[in-house]
Amino acid sequence: MKEKKILWVDDEIELFRSHIIFLSEKGYAVDTATNGEDALSSVKENEYDLIFLDEMMAGMGGLETLSQIKDMYPNLPVVMITKSEEETLMDEAIGGKIADYLTKPVNPSQVLLVCKKLLEGKRISSQYAAKDYLSDFNEISRAFLNDMDFAEWIEIYLKLVNWDVELDTHPGINLRQSLNDQKKEGNKEFSKFVERNYRKWTTSPGDINTPVLTPEISQKYVLKHLISEPNVSVFYFVIDCLRLDQWLIMEKHLSEYFKIDKEYYYAILPTATPYARNALFSGLFPSEIEKNYPQYWTNGDDDEKSMNKYEKELLQLLLDRKRIKLRNELKYIKIIDPEVGRNFEQNILSYKNNHLTAVVVNFLDMIAHGRSDSDLLKEIAPDEPAYRSLTDSWFKHSSLFATFKALAGLNNVKIVVTTDHGSIRSLRGAKVLGDKEASVNLRFKYGRNLKVDEKHAVYIKNADDFKLPRRGVTINYIIAKEDFYFVYPTDYHKYLTYYKDTFQHGGISMEEMILPVITMEPK
Repeated sequence: MKEKKILWVDDEIELFRSHIIFLSEKGYAVDTATNGEDALSSVKENEYDLIFLDEMMAGMGGLETLSQIKDMYPNLPVVMITKSEEETLMDEAIGGKIADYLTKPVNPSQVLLVCKKLLEGKRISSQYAAKDYLSDFNEISRAFLNDMDFAEWIEIYLKLVNWDVELDTHPGINLRQSLNDQKKEGNKEFSKFVERNYRKWTTSPGDINTPVLTPEISQKYVLKHLISEPNVSVFYFVIDCLRLDQWLIMEKHLSEYFKIDKEYYYAILPTATPYARNALFSGLFPSEIEKNYPQYWTNGDDDEKSMNKYEKELLQLLLDRKRIKLRNELKYIKIIDPEVGRNFEQNILSYKNNHLTAVVVNFLDMIAHGRSDSDLLKEIAPDEPAYRSLTDSWFKHSSLFATFKALAGLNNVKIVVTTDHGSIRSLRGAKVLGDKEASVNLRFKYGRNLKVDEKHAVYIKNADDFKLPRRGVTINYIIAKEDFYFVYPTDYHKYLTYYKDTFQHGGISMEEMILPVITMEPK
């Protein structure tokens, strides 16, 4: 490791000679200066990693010296040494002009602690992160060998996601591939777990062995506030295609404004918008929507425009079934482009007295689909850490964040945030056979005579088993497992390459199925 160079500037430098010797013994190279002018000359001639700077010096004072150093090298950390504990100096530290400050008399351990924090903090933090991850790695790997229940799978997924986000801050640790391999192994076991249990889950809601599923979310987390807190205004945000790791990125910015309560649920299959979001708003499985409200379940292609026209109507029907009468009309907004989002943000105060306002935000889904078709987006977000970074950049500057901040200033407001499904980075193709009328989806399909290797997909002969629309006597479904995506034999290699490394949804994976549901109250 390269020796770290420190410049110590003080007009009484001899008083700190023992400290300088102490730092030298700890492996730091320390130069000294007794005035601001000499300090500036040294900074111009040498590459320092850290400067200790006396606040009160004869001639050019510490603050003026600091200003000139920062003009030349704005990223060079400076620790101010002062005789006073003035609040303005603390504010300077918080404001970023100085990296830290020490109050005289200074003891060696304080100096060493500052050096380690500023010069070796990332390395030490990375070492401990690596040690902690390797401990968790073994624990997670052992868990895969056990017959876990749905709650234990949530705990495992939380650990994996937290490590995903943690390793983003330690790019120098060569553990990313180990984590990716462990997530791959996890999704293999998770797919088996879902395949074994999903049929039972759909027929036994509320059972101790059944997770909360999509149709229960609106009633469990939204309608309860309408009933128990009739004077509260409830805002129900559904962020399409939101993964847990993306929510954690967003939550960092929201925690300043809100008290945040977070729980988790399992998405229904297929984890695709036309099925999951309609189930979310209606409180029903797709087959129940088709049976009870056929006018709101069309038999067209499974796309956003044809299958999600009636979300407001389905939510109103849920309210009617539960005999909930709102103070005023249900408001429903679908944010499909930045202009709609800005208009909603600018008019948010006009919604503050509504009893229930439901908002669908499509931007993350648009990023996921757009990345599949855009070489530019693939360049910007080539992997999972970059995809999270893109989410972070979008959210910080989005009308959605501005809307949340505006809501944080209101009284008697409850905000529920969730999603209909997540997405997975699809890396392996699975060859599928079927007739030309089969649906075009990459992570699930329905049609006649569909054939696929059972290692890569769940085959559903009887749609009723999964509470899916029948669509016809000879129609069956297939749902992709893990990170597979379906490719037909015709032009197989062309489409295998085209869709590889794209973010998709509709199948069985932890990323698509284990989802957050968040309740926020302004602080």
